[in-house]
Amino acid sequence: MDTEVNGAALSKVEAIKEASMGLYGSLPDELRNDASHFSEEAVQLIKFHGSYQQDQRDLRRERKKAGLEPAYSFMIRSKLPGGVMGPEQYLVHDELADRHGDGTLRVTTRQGFQLYGVLKGNLRGTIHELNRALVTTLGACGDVERNVLSCPAPIPGGFRAEALDLARRLSDHLLPKTRAYHEIFVEGELVAGGPPEAVEDPIYGKTYLPRKFKTAIAFPDDNCTDIFANDLGFLAIPEDGRLVGFNVLVGGGMGSTHGKSETFPRLASVLGFATPEEVIDVATAVVIVQRDHGNRANRKRARLKYLIEDNGLEWFRARVEEQLGRPLTPPRDVEVTGVHDHLGWHEQGDGRWFYGLFIENGRISDEGGRRLRTGLRTIVETLRPDVHLTPQQNLLFANVAEADKAVVERILAEHGVHPERLSEARRWSMACPALPTCPLALSESERVLPALVDQVEVMLSELGLQNERIVIRMTGCPNGCARPYTADLAFVGRNLGKYMVFVGGNPEGTRLNQELADLVPFEKIVELVRPLFVRWRDERLPAEGFGDFWTRVGLDSAIVTEEVEVAD
Repeated sequence: MDTEVNGAALSKVEAIKEASMGLYGSLPDELRNDASHFSEEAVQLIKFHGSYQQDQRDLRRERKKAGLEPAYSFMIRSKLPGGVMGPEQYLVHDELADRHGDGTLRVTTRQGFQLYGVLKGNLRGTIHELNRALVTTLGACGDVERNVLSCPAPIPGGFRAEALDLARRLSDHLLPKTRAYHEIFVEGELVAGGPPEAVEDPIYGKTYLPRKFKTAIAFPDDNCTDIFANDLGFLAIPEDGRLVGFNVLVGGGMGSTHGKSETFPRLASVLGFATPEEVIDVATAVVIVQRDHGNRANRKRARLKYLIEDNGLEWFRARVEEQLGRPLTPPRDVEVTGVHDHLGWHEQGDGRWFYGLFIENGRISDEGGRRLRTGLRTIVETLRPDVHLTPQQNLLFANVAEADKAVVERILAEHGVHPERLSEARRWSMACPALPTCPLALSESERVLPALVDQVEVMLSELGLQNERIVIRMTGCPNGCARPYTADLAFVGRNLGKYMVFVGGNPEGTRLNQELADLVPFEKIVELVRPLFVRWRDERLPAEGFGDFWTRVGLDSAIVTEEVEVAD
């Protein structure tokens, strides 16, 4: 293979992908050995098959002191377009969480399910069982199209079914066309003669994309998928009672790197318009342009957003049109005006209902008297509803008969789950997993956000703001998996116990926030932001949101005391 592009050496991952013979590499052999973990090359390839190698970071120092290797395990991610599962598929995940995982399930911000704590010897068996339930993990990670997001709410007459169908077709079309996944994880053995010398994917080629690629479908009145945070987005345009097409958005992404000005979050730009029949061709063209022109030397600059930022939207549009063989239709004049979390009961039509349940930070587990996981399993076993996962890390039960609504509520109450006690601050909060499993985490996130929200709830109540919607998000590092950079208020891990604080996004996800302070200790966060809430309460315009207010007046006017701000 070429060892450089435009004078820059290709990244090591590029060589690993090309030498993998279509995502086989050494995986078949390494899965058979007794080692607790994979080689560096296999670690990269296993991502494409839907898994990340991790270790228990809480135990690192203790195990190193004892002369032991890290406590390796694997996270397995299911790829569920639009987050939709049947009851049997949900129950398979639940059963595997006990048999091979750590006893918990986690809803992701991309409407997938993650199993944690799977040992290397159980990887093949776990993925095999998921496939028996018609759930794939292929492409849930890696340098390919990830899970395609779509509004999970089965709203009657809202074109949600059409959007879900499109999400599934897009996902199928952009799934890597490799035999490796089926032979290694589904059949469990290679075909006669072993892997081929080279496999070239018809869309991705030999080396797939330069970096991960994320796609979402949204509606102008409901951007629950955070479409502007995706590489590729399709904003539905309903007119005269029919779905006429989609505005095409490109170049969004949340990730950045501390101290590196060349990396940054970016909102997607509007590229053009596509009819429903044109969407897959347009998506393919966008993917191919990123494949051929994306940065393969520096993975921190490999996302589509940087290709567009460096070359301009007009340059990118011209490349897409070359690939399509025709001009793109100009976009329609439409704006995103709302967002819904779909919690509570909603009519679905035909006498059916769906119910949205808040899952704090997406973690489904039994903790003391709140036996959430057991309660959810009981509902699915009893009523057989479909289960939809949301981009806000929550869960919907769909296709519930009206007579069964009381059954759902009774089972939840019997298991210590009381949704009516949810505050607005908690309802819109979201965190990434971070420590102890994520290897990139610099600070805590999932494990500490609930306690921070406790403090925020007290503060808001004291200020008479307890009924106001505030979008709060936290991540353990700047990669932004919980989409912090569009939140009203966000905390991004800087180092252990300290955070960057951002203010000024909005619930609709149409605006990036700005840095307020750096290196703020966790215990000082509420003290730092309280004056901002006081001023918002006293000076806001009617119905003006927290992020809207601080965008209007400017963060330069915010008072940050020296005792709280601990900046470099």
